[in-house]
Amino acid sequence: MGAIPNRWKGICMEGNNFTASNCNKKLIGARYCNVSSSESEEEPKDQTPRDSLGHGTHTASTAGGSAVGDASYYGLAKGAAKGGSPTSRIAMYKVCTSEGCRGSTILAGYDDAIGDGVDVISVSLGASSLSRPDFSADPMAIGAFHAVEKGITVVCSAGNDGPEAGTVVNAAPWIFTVGATTIDRDFESDVVLGGNKLLKGDDINFSNLGKSPVYPLIYGGSAKSNSRTDSDASNCDLDALDGEKIEGKIVVCRHPRDSISKRLKMKEVRERRDWADFDRRFGKGGIGLILIEDLGKAVASPFSGFPVITISSDEGGEILSYINSTRNPVATILPTVSVANYKPAPTVTYFSSRGPSTQTRNILKANIAAPGVNILAAWKLTYDASEIPPGQNPSPFNLLSGTSTSCPHVSGVAATIKAKNPTWSPSSIRSAIMTTASQTNNEKTPLTDDTGSTATPYDYGAGEVSPSRALEPGLVYEIEKLDYFLFLCNYGYNTATIKQISTLPDRFECPKDSGGDLISNLNYPSIAISKFDGKESKKVSRTVTNVGADDETVYTATIKSPHGLDVKVIPDRLQFTKNSKKLSYQVVFSSSSSVKGDLFGSITWTDGKHRVRTPFAVTSDVS
Repeated sequence: MGAIPNRWKGICMEGNNFTASNCNKKLIGARYCNVSSSESEEEPKDQTPRDSLGHGTHTASTAGGSAVGDASYYGLAKGAAKGGSPTSRIAMYKVCTSEGCRGSTILAGYDDAIGDGVDVISVSLGASSLSRPDFSADPMAIGAFHAVEKGITVVCSAGNDGPEAGTVVNAAPWIFTVGATTIDRDFESDVVLGGNKLLKGDDINFSNLGKSPVYPLIYGGSAKSNSRTDSDASNCDLDALDGEKIEGKIVVCRHPRDSISKRLKMKEVRERRDWADFDRRFGKGGIGLILIEDLGKAVASPFSGFPVITISSDEGGEILSYINSTRNPVATILPTVSVANYKPAPTVTYFSSRGPSTQTRNILKANIAAPGVNILAAWKLTYDASEIPPGQNPSPFNLLSGTSTSCPHVSGVAATIKAKNPTWSPSSIRSAIMTTASQTNNEKTPLTDDTGSTATPYDYGAGEVSPSRALEPGLVYEIEKLDYFLFLCNYGYNTATIKQISTLPDRFECPKDSGGDLISNLNYPSIAISKFDGKESKKVSRTVTNVGADDETVYTATIKSPHGLDVKVIPDRLQFTKNSKKLSYQVVFSSSSSVKGDLFGSITWTDGKHRVRTPFAVTSDVS
């Protein structure tokens, strides 16, 4: 790479196992934030920019990693890998420690990044949906506001508390919030029953079992320890299995969502306890594990050399029927293989947090969806034998799933757009990505969720990110800092509360007619309206800016609306000229009957070259 730009003000902060020489023309900055009240509160391993977990390494390489040939996870997902913006420079800010992620260190990280001169901030962090703070007390929202004020795009994770509604976090309108979808690569692990019946499953293992189904098979519910219930044993809960009964066998367990993790179940099956000395574990118990689960089946978990596979309830029913009807049931688990061109893809994955935002129904969140399942990216070297397949060296790559991994995909796209259009604001970049998103999969049918149900804007926002189309959006929706202040007024804050987030302009006062319904008028590339019962029409305004190559162009609107909702765009034709770069329109929502539940549709502007799509969500909900 060329010389580091003169505008860069950052440093390479030295720390434990990290020196300034670890930076280069690609990694141009690295800091760790230590704001503890005393030195003793920080572990020495935390006093360094070096990643001790792997999470930051994975997300950074996803966003801006250089191209690497022949990348793989121990031979799986093999091929060339590169980040979303491989020519971008990277600066790392470590804001989490072994004690967690303090709000003070998050704010310090934002301040450092802003001062250093970054263009995009990618933050794969977020509060729990059960304890999210309000905007005025949320370090993520406050730090992001400061960054956006300085023209820096901030991209954050939507959260991993799906699929329940109202779980999305990082919902402040100035944050670009990203949900997670699958990709068209699958990791298939198969189980073979006696009689060579093959059933397809998921998860990642490097099984050393033979290909022939000769290994005894047992249902966990039939191997109950004396101290636990049948239900505990069927779920392979901790200490629920009798080691004598499962030794040398493949164990079949159910995996309900509220049970212990797959990894703990693997340990329960693999390791036996000495009941005379409860804490002592020895030898091998079971030789393989089959988990029955529908939700999250497509999210592959790595299990190194121990054979683990997750199958659906349909296949699970076949296995249990086989066990119950056979005197000596046998099976084997085959090692995982990569499957390319998997269909349908993408789908909205189960864990991706869903809208609508409980903080404000009148902003559509999440904003966008991006790949977040089984993503291959760089990883810190590990020497934990339990994570390395037998006979292999530690891999510099890993496969992770989460909105943490979808977030940097969008950050990379944002960086690419910023490089092409250096004067564009964060709102313009967000608009370009949202209005060009896709709502169909590789079967050319509407996006679905894990269950096969048609997904909605509450699942994926504007749709699946489309990097190439985002580079030529045609029109963008721009938002100024004052617009965000007015949003906070309409949200219910007074000027004193807003000052906890940012410095207000001189003599700024919230309008007397401020109210939650007016939030729908924020110039967002999507429209959300709550408390719509159909008795009165609702009107919202939007302004678009022509950023296409043609100054003289005409856009016309097409409307896709659900049954029972009347939508009009006024005017439905926008004529741009050299002197008229910005034009406004209104959208009127009405109904001849009462409206219940959620209604979704879209408005698309086109000039024959560009398609500028704005999704809308209308709900009768008053919360």
